[in-house]
Amino acid sequence: MVRGVEALIRRGMPWERRMAEDDGPNREEAERALAELHPVSLGWALTCCRFDREEAEEVLQTSYLKILEGRARFNGHSSLRTWLFGIVRRTAAERRRFRIVRGLSLARWNHRQPDSSPLPTPEGLSAQAEQQDRLRRMLLRLSPRQRELLHLVFYQELTIEEAAGVLGISVGSARVHYERGKAAVRRMLAEDGEN
Repeated sequence: MVRGVEALIRRGMPWERRMAEDDGPNREEAERALAELHPVSLGWALTCCRFDREEAEEVLQTSYLKILEGRARFNGHSSLRTWLFGIVRRTAAERRRFRIVRGLSLARWNHRQPDSSPLPTPEGLSAQAEQQDRLRRMLLRLSPRQRELLHLVFYQELTIEEAAGVLGISVGSARVHYERGKAAVRRMLAEDGEN
């Protein structure tokens, strides 16, 4: 699905050209391209929002509005997916800053009331689901930059160079964060294997 959008970009289809024009894209074309990129965009938004699904959906909706209203312009210097991930990341950061300014600190987050009726864990929870949960916990122990970089490289299949572009950091810095993040995950896996 994403490959189809990328192919349109490489061929210079109308939506891509119109993204760089002053009057912006045709709304229908833009919506179609965003719909094709939605699954991978949601995964990235979840990472940017520390796996808070409600927050990720808000960030994604705001990002889409920025694009459809013409407040975010594609200039063709990167792939459409990389550009969209950058918008999602910046939108998530804006929302975090807004909450902090309004006084919603981490202390309030930590003191919220837990859900009184948690869903029971199904008996047949697969080994894959357990591994994903274990990996998610490990990723949350990494620095935000390492976590974002590993997500982009492993889950979104971006190169380190593309991920550096999304995160707005140099390729050298991205390589260092990538290697340190992988080393930290290896250590955590080794520690987890001993227990």
